[in-house]
Amino acid sequence: MTFTHPEYLVSTDWLAEHLDDPAVRVLDVTARLTATLENRAREVWFDAGHIAGSVPFDVASAYGVLSDPCEDLPWMWPKPDQFIAAMAAVGVGPGTRVALVARTPRPGIDSGTMWCTRAWWIMHHMGVECAILHGGIEAWEAQGRPLVTDTVECPPAEPISVATGWQRARATRSDVLAATTSSVCIVDALSEDSFDGSGVLYGPRGGHISGAINVPFTTMIESETAAFLDADRMRARLAASGLLGQPTVITYCGGAIAATVDAFCLALCGHDDVAVYDGSLMEWSADPELPMET
Repeated sequence: MTFTHPEYLVSTDWLAEHLDDPAVRVLDVTARLTATLENRAREVWFDAGHIAGSVPFDVASAYGVLSDPCEDLPWMWPKPDQFIAAMAAVGVGPGTRVALVARTPRPGIDSGTMWCTRAWWIMHHMGVECAILHGGIEAWEAQGRPLVTDTVECPPAEPISVATGWQRARATRSDVLAATTSSVCIVDALSEDSFDGSGVLYGPRGGHISGAINVPFTTMIESETAAFLDADRMRARLAASGLLGQPTVITYCGGAIAATVDAFCLALCGHDDVAVYDGSLMEWSADPELPMET
């Protein structure tokens, strides 16, 4: 069995063959977050060695390149003009194909998987052809492929046109509240102990959104280096959770990052009616009027 959309992933062989292709841009979304949600990946990792031709792309900072700096919460979906500017600044224009790469300095908040899927979720739905390097930079290194320290100058690209209908990939608080009393499936992508309220809190209240089911993003991957399960096992996991049979799915987590892993895996398997709750628990748990359970 294969993925419905295998083009959403690329192999190290494919990337090695396309490093000199002017129509391909490699964006490195590695995260090394501090306690203040600043990303130090460039100085800690990128400058010491990266895939040739790649460009650092800071998705992970609280108000990074794919976040709206005017919002109160970090990592909120960018407005179209903000997105267009972010793409142009790293040389992504009409006709550019993007390969997203990352390493995992620390499992958890620095997961290469979730920062790749976060970038992919926004870029794909706003009209950029993009794919994730399966296995991440760790797979590249494990095969003895070189890293370089040279930097790439990116001349600004022509502005892209944002795809219509991108809003369907982003759920708001109102959408989720309506889903709690409808047939829409709400999915918590965090760990089991977060789901039951005994683990890490992502706001004032612990637990999960009422009616949600728990599909931890780590059950969709071999490791946090963007090494996804093969198609057979991924479909089996999603089917066991009942997700493949759900007409509409909304995923969430603490801040709409890990939630994109579950959403991406559903997209790989051909489910095209999935949205990620933008505010996630940082927004939801802060409002005592919104229903939560443990």
